[in-house]
Amino acid sequence: MEETSFLNKIMLDLRATCRYYTGFPKDLGPSRVIHFTSEREFVQLLHQGHPVVVAFTIKCNLTKHLDKILEEAAAEFDPHVKFMRVSYRGLSLWELYMFLM
Repeated sequence: MEETSFLNKIMLDLRATCRYYTGFPKDLGPSRVIHFTSEREFVQLLHQGHPVVVAFTIKCNLTKHLDKILEEAAAEFDPHVKFMRVSYRGLSLWELYMFLM
């Protein structure tokens, strides 16, 4: 019988205990993260009465890890908490400034 290596034991422990470990592929189904399109849509989302988590990101290779974590959290808390992503590439600086004010 083969003994598992120390690294494999650590990886197995991580997968068993870490809630948002994104190194192991998961089937999350369709995305539950809402993409920001207009201020009106955001206000309607707030009036639904659910807490809203807003992530301001620049769409690039460096934010892929954050995107995976958002997807996992949105899949877990979907009916009770809404997750929204505001991507800087789709907005002008003025629109982003007005959204924050």
